[in-house]
Amino acid sequence: MTKKWRLEEKNGYCLIINEGGATLGISAANKESILEIDGFAFKDLNRNGTLEPYEDWRLPMETRVADLVKRLSIEEIAGLMLYSPHQMLSMGMGLFAELAKGMEKMGGDEAANPLEHYFTSQQDTRKNAWELSEAQKSFLINDNIRHVLVAMMDNTATAAKWNNNAQAFVEKIGHGIPINTSSDPRHAIAASAEFDMGAGGEISKWPEHIGLAATFDPALMEEFGMVASKEYRAMGIATALSPQIDTSSDPRWNRFSGCFGVSSKLVADLGRAYCDGFQTSVGESEIKDGWGYDSVNAMCKHWPGGGTGEGGRDAHYGYGKYAVYPGGNFEDHLKPFTEGAFKLNGKTGCASAVMPYYTISYNIDEENKENVGNSYSKYIITSLLRKKYGYNGVVCTDWGITYDITNDESIASGKCWGVEDLSVIDRHYKILMAGVDQFGGNSDAKPVIAAYEKGVAKIGEDPMRQRMEQSAARILKNIFRVGLFENPYVDAEQSVKTVGCEDFIKKGYKAQQRSVVMLKNKGSVLPLKKRAKVYIPMRHTNAGLNWFGLPSEGKDEIPVDLEVVKKYFDMVDTPEQADCAFAFIISPSNKGYSKKDGCLPISLQYRPYKAEEARETSIAASGDNRSYKGKTVTTCNEPHLDMVLAAKKAMGNKPVIVFLKMLNPTIPAEFEQAADAILIDFCVKPEALMDIVSGMVEPSGLLPCVMPKDMATVEKHNEDVSFDIEPYKDECNNIYGFAFGLNWNGVIDDKRVHKYRM
Repeated sequence: MTKKWRLEEKNGYCLIINEGGATLGISAANKESILEIDGFAFKDLNRNGTLEPYEDWRLPMETRVADLVKRLSIEEIAGLMLYSPHQMLSMGMGLFAELAKGMEKMGGDEAANPLEHYFTSQQDTRKNAWELSEAQKSFLINDNIRHVLVAMMDNTATAAKWNNNAQAFVEKIGHGIPINTSSDPRHAIAASAEFDMGAGGEISKWPEHIGLAATFDPALMEEFGMVASKEYRAMGIATALSPQIDTSSDPRWNRFSGCFGVSSKLVADLGRAYCDGFQTSVGESEIKDGWGYDSVNAMCKHWPGGGTGEGGRDAHYGYGKYAVYPGGNFEDHLKPFTEGAFKLNGKTGCASAVMPYYTISYNIDEENKENVGNSYSKYIITSLLRKKYGYNGVVCTDWGITYDITNDESIASGKCWGVEDLSVIDRHYKILMAGVDQFGGNSDAKPVIAAYEKGVAKIGEDPMRQRMEQSAARILKNIFRVGLFENPYVDAEQSVKTVGCEDFIKKGYKAQQRSVVMLKNKGSVLPLKKRAKVYIPMRHTNAGLNWFGLPSEGKDEIPVDLEVVKKYFDMVDTPEQADCAFAFIISPSNKGYSKKDGCLPISLQYRPYKAEEARETSIAASGDNRSYKGKTVTTCNEPHLDMVLAAKKAMGNKPVIVFLKMLNPTIPAEFEQAADAILIDFCVKPEALMDIVSGMVEPSGLLPCVMPKDMATVEKHNEDVSFDIEPYKDECNNIYGFAFGLNWNGVIDDKRVHKYRM
């Protein structure tokens, strides 16, 4: 038989090139396990000297999955059903160090919550960031984990080398199932640090997701997905824990900036484009049906929508665990999934995975009348997602939901909302029987195995084995179709050339420019004349609590890189010398809770706010009235408003340009009349802002939200309804509603506005 393959040595691994067949990647230390059948080469993944159907790249994926599932032990299936806590590919712990210090002070209960113990006691004996830690080796061997969430990484080369080391490690274990590495969003300037633990890496930079939404352009979103997927795969990442397609109907929600806005139609279109971009491979990269070596599984979140937290509070914390629907608008929040991510234009057809949110969708369960976290709800997962909408992809819980609650204010506390009285094993069992496939943030297989044994005792061994195999098949499908069983290795040198390459950087920067929304341009003050003299005042922020609930110090700062501004304008030290002033502010920020006062209002204004219009009794009372009526809250960045007002007073009749870095919709009434121009910055580079105010680029972004008239209209609105908030009207008679934006000619009125404006 003529040999139809050749071996190519790489750095630490080998490529096996089959003529007219699959190209395989194998560890250099394992190349003796290659099987030759009919002249072609195959990997002997279970090292038994026989070509099994799941090892045969010539067979259909479905055949290979079915074969492998039957070979797996319950222990191996349990490992597949686990998703690791955040892993640091860095010699520094970054935000983990901050969490560790904070939780040492809080006195977390290690026995009750292994997640807290994970944050506080990671022992790092590595010499290089790309080496596997002892903890990683342990959960890969002892718990059979094959899904790893990578958070911080030093750089692309580190990620690529770590991937290759990890894949070589698991190649020698059991059935040789490769690792499916995942990541939270990595491409924003701010890196969404509170949600992905600090991304790192020299990757192309794009606006926050709400900024991409401000372009109102699904084609741009798909282009972003295509770029991001290539960069992910170059780093060894094959699953994206995104897109976040919650309709952000409540403007107070602290995850607003990670979503695509308030219109379910716009969110559905952008979510569909995002998944198409991430999941689709073309040309030589395609294996079948659009899937292939450039594909990244998209895990859309958070089913059935997380943007309706009562009072705008977030379900990462016990005080925000309820999602409410006073406007009866539950169905609208499903549309980004059912009409977007589940109905793709591309050949992959549907988002490959779904993550439910932490929230209890209050009084939505029509069958069992349960108020439990969404991953625990058989109604939410099986009756709605699986049966009514026919979804058969992977469902993965959000992180840490099976652990005990130790601190309502700690992000690292367990989040077993609604099932606090169940044991850890019973929580796993309930999630399994609800129809969920994977447990996020869990590196311990024992509770999953115990839940299986509980099921055997309750319903019998065969039915319980079938239930486990059902999840295993879904999970394996997502590993097979992106080509990991053939070649999970990456070329580190090529990865460095791909990630953050010039073309990708340019595309991301252009998107940043397009995301900027101009709200006001009184007297056509913009664009500024060439080399105008600019004054930039210092900005102060008071001490407070950060997103993790840990103390943050007060600070004075120059709020922009002055060297960037100097490329466009002449800097001066006093208002008297200036032609105009630049005031850089950030949207108001507060948590909505304190241990002393309980639930508090979440304010979208800078000045202290007293919630006189709030409900007398919370909707999700459950014996505990969570109303904050009559309570007052302050924001730590109230001095940002003082800075704008002082700048206007100092400048007199000379213009003040306000740059609002907007993480949540903000009430402009406090500062609008002190501003001659207002630009909304959805976390872009300062160069993109300077390009616009200098006239090099014309603003084209549109508001993907509503800027409220005042807090009274926010309090009166229904958390599940996007367009029941009265928008602000400025002194130029412009209304800051959904799809509003200005260009040099005035109010933008193009096909985007006509398509999406309600």
